[in-house]
Amino acid sequence: MAEARNNIVFLSVPESLRGQFESMSHGHHHHDHEHEEDEAEEDSGSGFSIDPAIPIPVELPPGESSLDLEQLSWEMILSGMIRVISDFAGNHTNDSEISAEDADYYRHFVLAVKPDILEEFTEAAILKARNGDYDLALEITSALKGLFPTSPVVLLNTALILENRASALERSGREEEAEAEYEPAHQAYKDILALKPPFPDGLFNAGFFYMKRQNFLKARDCLSAYLSLEEGPEPAQLPRDKRDRAREIVREIESRSLDDELFRAAYDNIRLGEEQKGLEKIRVFLEQHPRVWNGWFILGWGLRRLSRWDDAAGAFTEAIELGGDNSDTRNELAICLMEQGKFKEARKQLETALREEPENVKIISNLGVLALRNGDDDEAAAFFRTVLELEPEDPVAKSYLQGEV
Repeated sequence: MAEARNNIVFLSVPESLRGQFESMSHGHHHHDHEHEEDEAEEDSGSGFSIDPAIPIPVELPPGESSLDLEQLSWEMILSGMIRVISDFAGNHTNDSEISAEDADYYRHFVLAVKPDILEEFTEAAILKARNGDYDLALEITSALKGLFPTSPVVLLNTALILENRASALERSGREEEAEAEYEPAHQAYKDILALKPPFPDGLFNAGFFYMKRQNFLKARDCLSAYLSLEEGPEPAQLPRDKRDRAREIVREIESRSLDDELFRAAYDNIRLGEEQKGLEKIRVFLEQHPRVWNGWFILGWGLRRLSRWDDAAGAFTEAIELGGDNSDTRNELAICLMEQGKFKEARKQLETALREEPENVKIISNLGVLALRNGDDDEAAAFFRTVLELEPEDPVAKSYLQGEV
């Protein structure tokens, strides 16, 4: 038996396992044929046989440094195989412990024993992400990526989890950390957009990702590509609600000129800390499109970052009047009003924003800061406690409540 590396030991195939495998793998070949495009189909367990010459990776239980053969279980074998496949898939250097042939063999082995692993692991990953455990969710999708290297569904789930992790940081006001987290999400969407043939759900979700990043030009391209899948020699059947939504967004982007290069460049400049450059560009955009609220929002955002509270408040007010009445705009306006000493008006804006998004950590945190400025420490503490319930690591709320205790 080899020594444990990364908690994995390689065993030669025990005699007992061969017989046991036969009984395990029988009765596992019921496949649901709705998903015939998934590799789960072609890799189905039927026809798999154990090769005694290939050692079996086994994951040791936590804290153990050697294997007690009495304790050997299918879970340990499967998790060992999934670990080495996943490491192999993510290992772009050539120092992997196993060869490509071995990885392929282990893949077939896992699918023979657990043919429903794609559905099972996908559900587990989605559940973990919903509960905010993004690291574990990504570990699960990374295992699936090893097992189903060409599955577009696995790629998309990974992109969505990465995007949700970045959005969660953004909602809690940790903008710089969020910015860094958006990069891997962006890379995952780029991988999806490179798929041949195009993956409809991937194009649709990428469109929304780019909209969130204010890259309306790219959002329009993704959603137009999605809609064009209905044309051509083999037209795809797109769900009606998604098709209508994509059409509506493309129309809106084009009618409000949000696919203008100036708009995108202004947003990027401000995001990267080049506020002056961004403000020059967005002003040119607004000369051409004075009634587009998004332009006024970007203008206000740049001015607010430069602490030009009066001008920024004016821009956000204009954005609200032109149709940008949403919690983000009101939250930004409230920050400016607070700095102008207009506490009552700031509170009104934050309460309106909170009604729209009752769990937005940024808004609740700003209500806490406002209460502090008003000298109401009890109310501030209550808001910050709510923040920590939603976001246990929030730095502002933590430092305030620790100081208070």
